[in-house]
Amino acid sequence: MIVQYNHITGSKQYRKEIDGNRILIGRAETCDIVLPNPCVAEKAAVLEKRPGGWELQALGFNGLLVDQDKLFGGEKMLLDHNVVIRIFPFDINIDLPTDAEADRKARLAALDKRLAEFVNKIHIELLNRTDLDSKKDSDQQHSEEYVLNLESHIEGIAKEFRLLEPEEFDLVVFFAGIGVRTELLTSLSAGKRRSFGSTGDGSRGWSKLLTVVPTREQELTNIATHLGTLIEIDSCRTVEDKLDRVEEKFWENWEFLTGKNKIRKDLFFYLALRYLKKTLKDIVFGYGPLEDLLRLPTITEIMVVDSERIFIEKNGRIENSGRRFLSDEITVTIMDRIVSRVNRHIDKSSPLVDARLLDGSRVNAVIDPIAVSGPCLTIRKFPEQRMLMDDLIEMGAIPRSAAEFMRAAVLNRRNIIVSGGTGTGKTTLLNCLSDFIPDNERIVTIEDTAELRLNKEHVVRLETKEANIEGKGAYTIRDLVRNALRMRPDRIVVGECRGPEALDMLQAMNTGHDGSLTTIHANSSEDVVLRLEVLVQMAADLPSSSIYRQIVSAVDLIIQLKRLRNGRRCVSQISEVTEIDPITGKVMLKDLFRFENASDDDTKLSPTGSLPSFMDALIERNLIQLDLFYL
Repeated sequence: MIVQYNHITGSKQYRKEIDGNRILIGRAETCDIVLPNPCVAEKAAVLEKRPGGWELQALGFNGLLVDQDKLFGGEKMLLDHNVVIRIFPFDINIDLPTDAEADRKARLAALDKRLAEFVNKIHIELLNRTDLDSKKDSDQQHSEEYVLNLESHIEGIAKEFRLLEPEEFDLVVFFAGIGVRTELLTSLSAGKRRSFGSTGDGSRGWSKLLTVVPTREQELTNIATHLGTLIEIDSCRTVEDKLDRVEEKFWENWEFLTGKNKIRKDLFFYLALRYLKKTLKDIVFGYGPLEDLLRLPTITEIMVVDSERIFIEKNGRIENSGRRFLSDEITVTIMDRIVSRVNRHIDKSSPLVDARLLDGSRVNAVIDPIAVSGPCLTIRKFPEQRMLMDDLIEMGAIPRSAAEFMRAAVLNRRNIIVSGGTGTGKTTLLNCLSDFIPDNERIVTIEDTAELRLNKEHVVRLETKEANIEGKGAYTIRDLVRNALRMRPDRIVVGECRGPEALDMLQAMNTGHDGSLTTIHANSSEDVVLRLEVLVQMAADLPSSSIYRQIVSAVDLIIQLKRLRNGRRCVSQISEVTEIDPITGKVMLKDLFRFENASDDDTKLSPTGSLPSFMDALIERNLIQLDLFYL
């Protein structure tokens, strides 16, 4: 079921796809549709599937409107068509699923399972007939002869296993549909209309289809173009909207097109075989089912729960991608392929690895015996284009006034800690802040896995190193921070402080390396101080009073990030570290900007009116205007 909702005073619309026969709507976070507003009851309404349709029951005291009909608390109504429900102050559009849609989902799920079993059988046979295990990836990727031979093997095995027989025609049509959908998504994600029959990414030899038939490729182009027209992708304004439209509407339009019998059977077989070759080459040389997900710009996170379930994050929402690995063994092989390209390894002796993709995307891989339910992989994708502060302003993550203050603070060489929870955008903001560092300064970055992308010429990048098989040769962030002090840095940027290196970072900030930056996991500016205290005590047995003095002397600003329930990421607090409270002995903070919101749809980071203690220095250097704090 598709549910779209928006605040009646806002223009932004939220969309959620929900499976199941019962949907709870209300203010409580446990609801399926969360409407964050005090005017909404914790449980305002419930929608349940009944034999005659969908039954809506009002639960809240104030009731609700269904189109123009009032439904009071406790009353029920049977819905037999798509409706607009108003639960003040939200409008909710309910796109009720029909029996045909439910049948289609069940049918596609069954075909997908059969297809996975079929591809797995072909892959096993392919391993038995070729030297995939012994030949190096680099040799394979640059040998057209080898790839051509591989494609011929795949085609021969598919025929032997009777994939191209009439009795498997429904499976062939499904597989052909996946191939056409993939081509459509790939062409859109490239940001422009390329030929649907192109052979792929020329930088990777294995991604080319060497056994193409030009006339069939032109037919593929025509089919994809016609489907794009049926889906009405040109009516969508952004690439992201077009990709979502294809994911949502493809299968019903594919079934409509194939039901007209306008596609020849031999073309279905060609398209199915074409995509089968791509699928197996992705497994042999690439990242398997992750290949297509990594190419889609709308996906920000890929989460492999186990071989059968791959979840993704789009627009701040988590959903099942519908993709899967063929087996745990293939999942582990692809994990090892990812981490080995940055000189890491994963096996039972080292079952947990942090790594990165070549584009800088963060990777965390966990296997047995730590991962009980199967190999688990998490990929935090980096956008293809590096985000700038203006992008964050346009997205509503930060107002321009706060961005101008951050710029002034960086230019004035203030030590800054960026704080927030997982996935709130700490690394993105750190990259944006680094843009304000003058080009004539020397920067040393220190990270567990190199993720920062500083757009500066004079940057030295350091990355930690794990111990070798003998348990020697490890270099931690703390080792690298100490070494950075001998490298004549103007500024030190630590990707994340999460251990005893916090003490070394504070000392670096206190010993002439003003303007340094780092991130930390914490829920608020106040929690940053408490967390720093704990981290420093991991390095040395120091009294709290001494640690507090270090913090006050070293840290100037704390920028807190927050992720709202609707998936939006934003700056929620900017605080100055001022002094030690003479009575309590604690670190005192002063909020310069604070988050004010009535709901997740109506949020604003506003100046508190308090001025930073270094305001005179900012005005003297003409870095900021005083009225910025009174807007």
